[in-house]
Amino acid sequence: AYNGKIFKSRQHSERLIKSAEILGMSFPYTVDEIEEAKYATLEKNSLTDAYIRPVAWRGGEQMGISAKKALTHVAIACWEWPSYFPAEVREKGISLKTSPWQKPAANTAPTQSKAAGLYMIGTLSKHWAEDQGYTDALMLDYRGNVVEATGANFFMVVDGVLITPPPDCFLNGITRQTLIQLAKEHGIPLEEKIILPEDLKKADEIFLTGTAAEVTAVGKIDDLEFTVGPITRKLRDAYETLVRS
Repeated sequence: AYNGKIFKSRQHSERLIKSAEILGMSFPYTVDEIEEAKYATLEKNSLTDAYIRPVAWRGGEQMGISAKKALTHVAIACWEWPSYFPAEVREKGISLKTSPWQKPAANTAPTQSKAAGLYMIGTLSKHWAEDQGYTDALMLDYRGNVVEATGANFFMVVDGVLITPPPDCFLNGITRQTLIQLAKEHGIPLEEKIILPEDLKKADEIFLTGTAAEVTAVGKIDDLEFTVGPITRKLRDAYETLVRS
């Protein structure tokens, strides 16, 4: 939320319900009811700039692998939200270490849902990277292609062209979609294509996107170093203007 307005709130609520549908969970509220509750939660907590996290989970009405009789419960939390990554790295970019864990194939996990279980690999990877002195981890997919960080989508710039991997086994983030649209509006050429680890050597700029990460520059991946370049700055500024408009 920026200045009391939740950015692309309805899209997030729609994705919450869609994620439940993918997981076979009946959802007890409509998009309008979720929207009303989110703003009520902000108001009750006297917050205007904040992070809002609706969570849905199955209850304890049934024990076992089968959960068809378990009811779906929903809670909404919100809190003040500074930058997801430390402010001091804004101008030099965060560091990523390639994780030994890989994102699963779409036929082995519900990869298009925003499901808590899918973040387990991200948590293991981030902890592993932090233990080695890096900010976050770079995630490869089951084929060994570059796909994202532990909780943010991936973009790189090569010779003035913005490149991002196709979201065929990871979440097509709402912020990712927003940045693609902003790139089009600013006349920045964009390609959605497979990125191999060796392609990173060609990159002039790299940044991550997400609701929490917003637009975050990357200054280092393993032993490769990058600068916070003009396209990253332009899109970061455009995003910051958009969310506060």
